[in-house]
Amino acid sequence: MVVTVEGDRVTKVRGNPDHPFTRGGLCVKVTDFPAHLYNEDRIVTPQRRVGAKGDGRFEPITWDEALDEIAARFTDIIDRHGPEAILPYSYLGNMGILNGLTVGDRFFNNLGASVSERTFCDGGGISAYLMTLGPTAAVDPESLVHSRYIIIWACNVLSNNLHLWPFIEEAQKRGAKVVCIDPVRHRTAEKADWHIPIRPGTDAALALAMMHVIIGEGLHDADYVAANTTGFEELAEHVVQYTPEWAEGETGIPAQDIRTLAREFATSPPAMIRVGVALERSTAGGNAARAVFSLPALTGSWREVGGGVLQMPIWAFPVAWDHLHGLHPDADNVRIINQWELGRALAGGFDGPPIEGLFVYNSNPAVVTSAQQSVIDGLARDDLFVVVSDHFLTDTARYADIFLPAAMAMEQNDLMFSWGHLYLTYNPKVVEPQGEALANNEQFRRLARRMGIDDPWFELSDDEQLVQSLDWSVPQMVGIDLDRLKADGYLRLNLPPADEYAPHRNGNFPTPSGKVELLSSMAAGGNFVAPLFRQGIPGNQDGKPVDALPTYHQPVEIGSNDAYPLALISPKAHAFLNSQYANMDKQLTQQGPQTCRLNVDDAAARGIADRSPVRVFNGRASVAAVARVGTDVARGVVLMPMGHWPSGSPDGLAVNALTSTRYADIGRAPTFSDTAVEVEPAAG
Repeated sequence: MVVTVEGDRVTKVRGNPDHPFTRGGLCVKVTDFPAHLYNEDRIVTPQRRVGAKGDGRFEPITWDEALDEIAARFTDIIDRHGPEAILPYSYLGNMGILNGLTVGDRFFNNLGASVSERTFCDGGGISAYLMTLGPTAAVDPESLVHSRYIIIWACNVLSNNLHLWPFIEEAQKRGAKVVCIDPVRHRTAEKADWHIPIRPGTDAALALAMMHVIIGEGLHDADYVAANTTGFEELAEHVVQYTPEWAEGETGIPAQDIRTLAREFATSPPAMIRVGVALERSTAGGNAARAVFSLPALTGSWREVGGGVLQMPIWAFPVAWDHLHGLHPDADNVRIINQWELGRALAGGFDGPPIEGLFVYNSNPAVVTSAQQSVIDGLARDDLFVVVSDHFLTDTARYADIFLPAAMAMEQNDLMFSWGHLYLTYNPKVVEPQGEALANNEQFRRLARRMGIDDPWFELSDDEQLVQSLDWSVPQMVGIDLDRLKADGYLRLNLPPADEYAPHRNGNFPTPSGKVELLSSMAAGGNFVAPLFRQGIPGNQDGKPVDALPTYHQPVEIGSNDAYPLALISPKAHAFLNSQYANMDKQLTQQGPQTCRLNVDDAAARGIADRSPVRVFNGRASVAAVARVGTDVARGVVLMPMGHWPSGSPDGLAVNALTSTRYADIGRAPTFSDTAVEVEPAAG
């Protein structure tokens, strides 16, 4: 962003037209950021609850009073039950290296609290990626202009990866064919050359059938496979069973279309696959991701610039994750509670002491996690001491005992690595925080002192913490230091130019074998979870076997209950960032109310008219929505965007009240897209 400051206020934001990747683009979520920064509903002083939990009634207090109360209550909990009775809960509501994912980890690990495991956003996809390709940046997203065939698989680029689209569009203008695989004909699918609608949860079937065709018809690159993969012979034998005719029955995609897709992908170099996080969100999601990640090696796509697979180039950034996490005093025996199961944890469903203290920051679990009603019920416990750090009185914050006002990005210093490009960015504080708001790292500095935690990290300045947050000695950081970042704003990592960058032309994959592992050597380790998400804590595999070869498993819930015949998918909303901005007038107007998109045939069979009120339900919950009827959603599919706050719904629930806490096959990924529902007209 380019930010205009007049006096002591931000007055305007715009995209930076000089940035080589973002090129002046801003998505609808943040084009009016000053309205977010200075919103009259923003809370900028510490607060103490004075009403019943959930009522949202608070009184202002000082920071000293807030910190004293937190320290006293946490100390009491530790004295009575031990430190594992305290649970932190955070994700990526802030994406800075200092103030984002790991900002509270050193504090809570020093305390000895239960570890909050974060896997419900790409834990499965990243685990599958590491098992197959290793921690490689793989491709430069800017190199997509050189691609001749681009498959966008489970990703609505125009809504959730806006800055990548110009590179895809440029490739399209140069003659590339763009294929979009998704159950929904969304904005991106509309602009693709070929939209392939697929039944939710069957992506592994499609990828394996593509392998059947590529190998069976001799379209694979035998030389590349022999030199740079492991397990090809086993895979070739394995995929004989996955014929296009069989896959048609699973995916709903005609067998001939599957053959065409496989042949075109194999014979249109350089070919690229852009993979979205939705791929992991089903029972066989990890296997689906492994199968998709394996395809470019079979065809030798890695040989050329513009070929391969793009998931997230985060592995190029040398973030010192282990240092940021800090060491837990009982790392071998610490209790690990996955955030996906917060409702169960608050109900006493884990061994060990009951959770009596909960600290939420950078997240809004009342909206974003599954089994929503159980989460809300847990937050409502009178004996649960809840601290929430946020900007607004979110649906989670309404249950807080203490609310801490957090600074926003423009009010703090930070560094930003990227999930979508290869530029490291300095985030300067351009205005002072509103009221008494504090940056997350400053909140934990003060709280660490109150709790008597003796860790030098909490005595460091922002700049000193930033210096320790990266490994500045690695080759990709040559010529980059903090002073230069401050002066220039952003710098591309020291890697070959995008039109030359093909790091796996000759293999050299950072896996145990140094090759693409079609047959995974890591599968023997149990339910593999990516280190980025397990916070460096060993011994957290749950013992479930992982397929050594990519294998198809049918959805567990979809298609198994005649009472709930429709498959629910809940992608991210176009105008919200998860649950952020869902309280903003402009974004709410653009997004509209909670909708339920249905195919015209499914709607007609149920007597549902466009824009009429409906009830979406299963055995877990019933959620009110407004029907949107059309042909953009495949038959048998219901689409309800995630992000609306339950408090804005007439029945006090949103889409995640319908989803389960069942895990996928790899990396303890969520199964949002293996949810069966029914829809019926509703009065009112």
